[in-house]
Amino acid sequence: MSGRDLFCEPRRIRRGAALTLLFASVFIAGAATGSFPDPGRKSPAAAAAGDRSTPSSDHEDVTEAAEKAMAAGKSPMEAAERAVSRSGDRWGAVYSEGEYEEFEEALDGQYTGVGLWARRESDGRIEVTRVQAGSPAATAGIRKGDLLRSVDGRKVDGRPVTEVVSLLRGDAEDAAAGTEVSLGLERGTRAWSETVRRALLSTDSVTVRELADGVTVIKVDAFTKGSGELVRTAVAAAPKGSGIALDLRGNSGGLVTEAVTAASAFLDGGLVATYDVDGDERALHADLGGDTSRPLVVLVDGGTMSAAELLTGALQDRGRAVVVGSQTFGKGSVQMPSRLPGGSVAELTVGHYRTPSGRGVDGRGITPDLDVDAGAGALGRAETVLSGLGDPS
Repeated sequence: MSGRDLFCEPRRIRRGAALTLLFASVFIAGAATGSFPDPGRKSPAAAAAGDRSTPSSDHEDVTEAAEKAMAAGKSPMEAAERAVSRSGDRWGAVYSEGEYEEFEEALDGQYTGVGLWARRESDGRIEVTRVQAGSPAATAGIRKGDLLRSVDGRKVDGRPVTEVVSLLRGDAEDAAAGTEVSLGLERGTRAWSETVRRALLSTDSVTVRELADGVTVIKVDAFTKGSGELVRTAVAAAPKGSGIALDLRGNSGGLVTEAVTAASAFLDGGLVATYDVDGDERALHADLGGDTSRPLVVLVDGGTMSAAELLTGALQDRGRAVVVGSQTFGKGSVQMPSRLPGGSVAELTVGHYRTPSGRGVDGRGITPDLDVDAGAGALGRAETVLSGLGDPS
């Protein structure tokens, strides 16, 4: 598997919805995703000649639909979307050329946006929860705790955060760096508007902090390029003998090679996962030399998906970690892209991956060893578990 191979979360429900589904889980203005982003690569041969349900034949059907539409002067992308819908592929998607470029940017640790994170409060208001340093939002003086009331004149109160993401980013063709977006804001009794320009920003997918009891918390928001090595560096720098809480809550996946690198921080070689592509089984292995004795808890929830589930399953099956939280999402399928006439990209399921013990994840997820509410109290439970695991020295 190449360094650009990965697994991914659900994609398009309708045109324009993919970005809102995808980008909401990491930032309000950008995110990471997963796929096999090598659209020039040809699909493997069909598993059975004439079997219209095989992944390869689905790729061929979608390509043929796009070619016929283009020859007839119709939209090849719309024709491809209809073909994907007919295929019954739950994770199948078609992206415009611009959308796919955005996904690859995100996987490289970059995104185009304004640098805001936000959440919807119980009363429906949208509150800014974080502002990225050096971002357009930070330069405009927007702060954590400010309320976002409108985007380009459209009120956002009561809207799902996914819709707010869509408004902030704009249409795929109009969301380039340098384009403007007008934000209506509120802070206490003050209400004002700011017009900011979207910019190409770097993601901060791995953060590290130490708790008072010596536990090191490594939070991984997504497996973007370089995130696996950041995890390894954090583990090596943690105080000797201290426990580690690897927080994968809300991690929607990303580059699977980065998840394997992260696994290598805790394993001394060995199997991480197996996967198949059109019936051809392959394996992923950790590097030698990981820290195998330090107490480890993995925090998960319903937003833990794809490559994050692959990592969780490996650490659980290998007896390396106690998994704490709630059932994970259950995204264990492998997608492969192909370039279509007109420049769009179709991404269809070609196989599934399994944990070292052979467990399938797709549609099932990972069951934690300790099932607790994955909210604010979950980290406290993780600390309790780590204290019970004791000092390995």
